[in-house]
Amino acid sequence: MPGSHMRREMTEQPEVLARLLSRRIDVGLERPAGVIIVARGSSDHAAVYGRYLLELATRRPVALAAPSLFTRYGARTDASGWLVVGVSQSGKTPEIVDVVERLRATGGHAVAITNDADSPLAAAAETVIELGAGEERAVPATKTYTAQMAAFAVLAAAFGEVPWEQGALSAVPGAVSAVLEDPDPMATLAVRWAAIDKLVVTARGWMFSAALETALKVRETALVSAQGFSVADLLHGPIAAVDAGAAVLALRADGPSATDVDEAVEALQQRGADLHLMPTVTGVPEALAPIAAAVRGQQLALELALRKGLDPDAPRGLNKVTITR
Repeated sequence: MPGSHMRREMTEQPEVLARLLSRRIDVGLERPAGVIIVARGSSDHAAVYGRYLLELATRRPVALAAPSLFTRYGARTDASGWLVVGVSQSGKTPEIVDVVERLRATGGHAVAITNDADSPLAAAAETVIELGAGEERAVPATKTYTAQMAAFAVLAAAFGEVPWEQGALSAVPGAVSAVLEDPDPMATLAVRWAAIDKLVVTARGWMFSAALETALKVRETALVSAQGFSVADLLHGPIAAVDAGAAVLALRADGPSATDVDEAVEALQQRGADLHLMPTVTGVPEALAPIAAAVRGQQLALELALRKGLDPDAPRGLNKVTITR
């Protein structure tokens, strides 16, 4: 049945998250000079979430690496004293492994976030955070993606300064379960948007990573030209291309950026956009809400693909592991 693998793997997320979020790790680096995260694809969206967490936790700058600078242009970046985080679900993407190896060779302390503890990426790192998600058969990453977000939460907690109270991590699996037990909002939205070929997904702050990932999931499974924007960037120009009737999904969490999202929603409504505000995640602090919000995005992608007569397990022209160098 189309989407059966993706649907089943989505339901496995609370258990995967519960195991991972109960872990405590010793990174072996008390206070890095900074952090460099190396990722591609959906892992890059988990890296955006990780950037927010790690910059707060370490009080040091966090950068997302540009792999081509190393693999194509011979960059000789000195990573002495920096934390280098390689993120790959399979751990087999050659350029991710290559960049991590190069940065570690210059003095970086390498951490691998991967679902395969025996992968080349794991071998290239000094510390491995294994996702423990089990085999993922659907091409779109679901349980491995949210597990990567959880891995960043565990990594940030290793530095001691995180934007949640003690014990908050244990509430995440329940918040995700609550989303999975309530598929109707996204299923209803998929019916409403069954004929769309374009979608804007927007958010700010913690929810930005979930907006990017939701856009990717819809793009790859439902073949909709979906784009994710920070509301700040959207208002700086791209909103001009949002015509009356255009589909827009807004993600919002209670917190400092909520007013910004509200202002963007008002501006979009004034333009006549077909706007939907994703149901608010409850039961977890703002900094952990994107994990459950990403699952809402998975629900929309799955249901929208099915209503378009597509198989979300095997999107057109995609493979589970993409080899880039």
